[in-house]
Amino acid sequence: MKTFKNLLLLLVGLLVSLSCNGNQRRQAQPSQQKKTMKTTANKPEGKVLIVFFSHAGENYAVGNVKVGNTKLVADEIQQATGGTEFEVVAEKNYDMPYNQLIKIARSETENGEKPAFRGEVDNIADYDTIFIGGPIWWGTYPQVMFTFFDRYDLNGKTIIPFSTHEGSGLGSIVSDLRRLYPQATISHAKAFTGHKVRQSMADVDRWLKDMGY
Repeated sequence: MKTFKNLLLLLVGLLVSLSCNGNQRRQAQPSQQKKTMKTTANKPEGKVLIVFFSHAGENYAVGNVKVGNTKLVADEIQQATGGTEFEVVAEKNYDMPYNQLIKIARSETENGEKPAFRGEVDNIADYDTIFIGGPIWWGTYPQVMFTFFDRYDLNGKTIIPFSTHEGSGLGSIVSDLRRLYPQATISHAKAFTGHKVRQSMADVDRWLKDMGY
C-alpha cells in the first residue's frame, strides 16, 4: 500500500512538472517569434508629387550634360512611385560655365534672391507625399526653389528631401524645410553623389525600397 502511494505521488509530480515546462515553452514562443520577425518600411501614404530643380549644361565632375543629375534621380523616383513630376524651371538663364555659375549661386543665396520660375502645380492640396530635390548650390537648394516654397504651403504633408552633390551632402536643406514648414513631416532625407547616379541608380533604388516603394 505504501509503495502504491509513493508511485502515485511520483506520477502526480511528473505530470505537474511536464505541465509547467509546456507552459514555459508556450510563453516563450511570442518572444522567439519577435526576434525572428522581419521589420518592414512604412511607405508614405497618399498621392505623390516630385518637385525638383535640375541643372543641365556644365556641371562639376560630370562635364557638359544634356540632362542634370537631379532629373535623373527624379525620373527614378517617378518610375518607382508612379508620382507626378514638377520640374522647377527658372526663367533666368543658368547656361554658363561652372565657375561663373557658382558665383551667381553665391550672390543669389547671400542676397536672398527669389528668381521666377515657369508653370504651376495643379491642385497641390491633392498630394500627400512630396519629394523635393535639387543640387546643392552654396549650401542649400538653388534660390529658385525658395520661390516655389513661397508660393505653396506644404504644411501637413510628408516631405522627403533629396539632393545631388559632389561633396556638400544635404547642406542645410532639411533645416531650411523645417523652418519653412514647421507642421510638415520631414523624413528619409538623402544625398546622392552626382557622378555616381549617372553610372548607377543602385543607391536611389535602395533608398526607395527602404521606404516601401
